[in-house]
Amino acid sequence: MSFARAARPAKLRLIITALLAMATLVAVTAQAASAHASSSHVFSWRGGPMPTIVLEHGAWADASSWSKVIRQLQEDGFTVDAPPNPLRGVSYDTSYLTDFLSTIAGPVVLVGHSYGGFVITNAATGNANVKALGRPSWPSMSSTR
Repeated sequence: MSFARAARPAKLRLIITALLAMATLVAVTAQAASAHASSSHVFSWRGGPMPTIVLEHGAWADASSWSKVIRQLQEDGFTVDAPPNPLRGVSYDTSYLTDFLSTIAGPVVLVGHSYGGFVITNAATGNANVKALGRPSWPSMSSTR
């Protein structure tokens, strides 16, 4: 079996797990929106503006690894960014993401995969706009359908 073929199930599990994590966020957001419904059709998040979701990839990947997750979240009304992770070292990558986050007004939810989780944790330090950190987890094979 080729390496590319063997990697497919792992990538699929990552996508499914990320979607499940984001589905939980979407469900909470939808509940908050319905609880604070107004005459407009704009969803709110905990009574305020919807967060921008920033997805940070891990090592040996690029932002395109989030493409299906991005599409789903955008369909659900979220603003989603997947900045490149330069993969130059923790200090450089953290600084790069910190600079990127400074361009976003309003609440931010950061999601990082693998090494990206380390980067988002460091970049979130001291940023009052960051409201949540998340990471995809690997479900056991018995819990997937």
